[in-house]
Amino acid sequence: MGRVVCPLCETRPVRRACPGVRNDICSVCCGTEREQTIDCPLDCEYLIAARENEKRPQLDEAAMPDPDVRVTDYFLNEHAALVVVIGQAIFSAAMQTPGVVDSDVAEAMAALVQTYRTAQSGLIYESRPANPIAAAVQATVQAQIAAFREEVARRSGTHSVRDVDVLGVIVFWRRVCWSAMNGRRKGRAFLSRLLRDLPPVQAAAEATESRLITP
Repeated sequence: MGRVVCPLCETRPVRRACPGVRNDICSVCCGTEREQTIDCPLDCEYLIAARENEKRPQLDEAAMPDPDVRVTDYFLNEHAALVVVIGQAIFSAAMQTPGVVDSDVAEAMAALVQTYRTAQSGLIYESRPANPIAAAVQATVQAQIAAFREEVARRSGTHSVRDVDVLGVIVFWRRVCWSAMNGRRKGRAFLSRLLRDLPPVQAAAEATESRLITP
């Protein structure tokens, strides 16, 4: 029986099972094609291991998104529950959208920022990306934020989640995405970070109720 060669390079022997291509591939193709031509599941053991030593592109601080929006440690601490809620909304919206990658999520958040900037001026205008994947993520996140705000208002008797606070939190996550993106065509390093760092949904709900909803 001859050796089994990698279906991607058709040269090297297979070394590991790849859930992205649903086949065995060589370790070299795993490294070079990961999140480039392969849609890697976030729970792939080789992807998780690679994240530990992943080198990201050099960041240009001058290109940081929305530099005019001040997001301090104090703001993040005061709105910790809202940070979790919107982070969970971004992650769940992405997971519901087939084919989504970090760049789509970044585009969706840019549209959300524009929407909330406009809201602060007293106008009602919802910015929508031309990219249909980004637009789907944006619409889902916006719907989840709206539902959350309605629930807070229902329980507390007042609209206690302000547009300016939602804007600040979205800008925070947009900057996290900007710093986390790895430059790969199908990169999902930001989504991996959300999966790793955000608390479970139930824990997030309990924290939200204790911090945001007035008895």
